[in-house]
Amino acid sequence: MNGMNGGVRCALIRGGTSKGAFFLATDLPSDPTDRDDLLLRIMGSPDPAQIDGLGGAQPVTSKVAVVSPSAEPDSDVDYLFLQVGIDAATVSDRQNCGNLLAAVGQFAVERGLVAAGPERTSVRIRMVNTDGLAVSSFATPGGRVEYDGGTAIDGVPGTAAPVALDFADTEGSVCGSLLPTGRLLDRIGGVEVTCVDNGMPVVVARAADLGLTGDEDPADLAADTTLTDRIQALRTEAGALMGLGDVTGTSVPKTTLVAAPAAGGAIRTRTFIPLRPHPSIGVLGAISVVTATLLDGAVGHELLRLPGDGGPLGVEHPSGALQVDVVLDTSTSRPRVRRSTVIRTARPLFDGTAYPRP
Repeated sequence: MNGMNGGVRCALIRGGTSKGAFFLATDLPSDPTDRDDLLLRIMGSPDPAQIDGLGGAQPVTSKVAVVSPSAEPDSDVDYLFLQVGIDAATVSDRQNCGNLLAAVGQFAVERGLVAAGPERTSVRIRMVNTDGLAVSSFATPGGRVEYDGGTAIDGVPGTAAPVALDFADTEGSVCGSLLPTGRLLDRIGGVEVTCVDNGMPVVVARAADLGLTGDEDPADLAADTTLTDRIQALRTEAGALMGLGDVTGTSVPKTTLVAAPAAGGAIRTRTFIPLRPHPSIGVLGAISVVTATLLDGAVGHELLRLPGDGGPLGVEHPSGALQVDVVLDTSTSRPRVRRSTVIRTARPLFDGTAYPRP
């Protein structure tokens, strides 16, 4: 790089409890190999500290969103999510990210892909990774995106404007069916699991079955190498059962350990992506976990505490709780997902030029 030449237009945005680099597709190479090479150099990978790039040295801060106008009649923009490896030179498109999704609509408005409404704007987003559809609705008073507001989400300091995310057609988005193994229960290495895919492939297991309470600090979980080996064994065998093939080097399926709630929520969770303990929980991961625990006979169903008012379910995680609403139809022989909704917030951190490592 000569001086300040050779940069790429980029916005760094916090979406939910993640943050990532947002790009227009036209600002990146069209060839996936060239694109991924550029993104690795922009994010500073491979390097455990990502010291020479934008990445924050943990999975929730090593993310990329690529946005473009959609050619599909039922959507306004396409959103491709890419999980960038930290200490490995990998770029994965095998899953969505519901947290970064919370900022895609606003980014589309800011870049002129979608016109803002006079008070509120709803953006129909096609999630390219799984071909699912989400609608993001947020305030745009006077035709400008409003980021300030009074909504707090656990895992993020302060408050911001709320973003409503409504999901459709997320059932089986990666694996092809809600219960990819065809069963509510599987036993792997002597541990009962439920394999589910409602927007994110997740292996759900009881924390107690791995000798845990579900209240452990993520740092303590990360230091337990025996646990890490057991999580890898669970997800590797589960991945094959779910039709995902060899998942040894991939970021899906995620693994979530569940326990009875301890802070007034519906279920307590500790999630691994794929082996690092998550400081909170992903949006689509939480939706999949709630979906599983709502099914009578699935792992965690007996631990679930439904709210008395019929409102959203609080998914407890290390940083607090995420409110999730999943509507299931269990009147047929095969349960179907009718609707999934979450409330998130988003905030731009910078908009400018990113300079890749040579």
